[in-house]
Amino acid sequence: MCSRNAPGRSTSVAEVSLRLGIMAIDGAMMSSIASVGDALYVAQTLAEIRSPLGAPRLETIVFSARGSTAVTTSTGLTVAGLVPPPDDLDIVLVPGIMHREPRALYERLEFLQPEIELLRKLHLRGVRLAGCCSGTFLLAATGLLDGRRATTSWWLAAAFRQYFPAVRLEADAMFIEDHEIATTGAATAIQGLVLRLIAKARGEELAQQTSRLLLIDAERQSQAPYVSQALMEQPRSSLAEKAEQMLQRELHNEISVARLAEHCGTSERSLLRHFQSYYGMGPSAHIQHLRVERAKALLEATQLTFDEVVERCGYTDVSSFRKLFKRATTLTPAGYRERFRLRAR
Repeated sequence: MCSRNAPGRSTSVAEVSLRLGIMAIDGAMMSSIASVGDALYVAQTLAEIRSPLGAPRLETIVFSARGSTAVTTSTGLTVAGLVPPPDDLDIVLVPGIMHREPRALYERLEFLQPEIELLRKLHLRGVRLAGCCSGTFLLAATGLLDGRRATTSWWLAAAFRQYFPAVRLEADAMFIEDHEIATTGAATAIQGLVLRLIAKARGEELAQQTSRLLLIDAERQSQAPYVSQALMEQPRSSLAEKAEQMLQRELHNEISVARLAEHCGTSERSLLRHFQSYYGMGPSAHIQHLRVERAKALLEATQLTFDEVVERCGYTDVSSFRKLFKRATTLTPAGYRERFRLRAR
């Protein structure tokens, strides 16, 4: 799988409206590679149906930074037929890389120097870059994301901030494009980027037809509704653990920053600095985040009224908490319950 071309048809550079390269890496998620190629192939097929006499093409090329002809994906499947990096790519995608924990992912970057160097060279040549899910860690390791806005899969946010503090991470975003570098959330979020590329190359109508045929929700703008605190990478410091223990125990009560700092045995200033480093937000904002998470869990698993949910989350003003909940999740409490509640099978 190195490119998507119609059988029996030669393709010149002049005929191609988009040449997308996918950087193949051992351990990459197959979905990050195959779903992109399939989406562009479907779009190209639809374009040919609309214009049988021919039209500029959408092309996917899967290549290796190491001169390899094949890589093994995270599921053990082999992607073969890899080519050297072409000189005329419009955009290069770094796929998601499977891992058990963020630390293992970060440590693996040390062994991906050929990929890192190639991404830097491509950037200098003016090639646009994109990172999908955990692939944003590899993009960040190049230093090209420093000072830029970026996103990654929500559960990797804390680790990403710890390893790459110079990047302006917006973990709730499904997709961010900062000048010539784009980043997306988890594996399926890359579909939104592909639709944008199709729209730019061949028009919004073709992108819409592709999204309808593949059942891609092009309206998803935020990862917030999908976030689960239970699955997020937990902080690994004694101060953070002390803070979390108190917050989970006292979340239904009023909690001041001063009281939290006293419990943790530190100053308010140090606590603020620590929270900003670990969570990308201050203690008050983190407490609000935890209360929204508790509300989400209660809406999913219980039949409590929203007033009762609000009370168990430490709020007395139902209207204010409703606004907070929608701002944090992009959904109303009723809409969230309808979408995510646990149903008997």
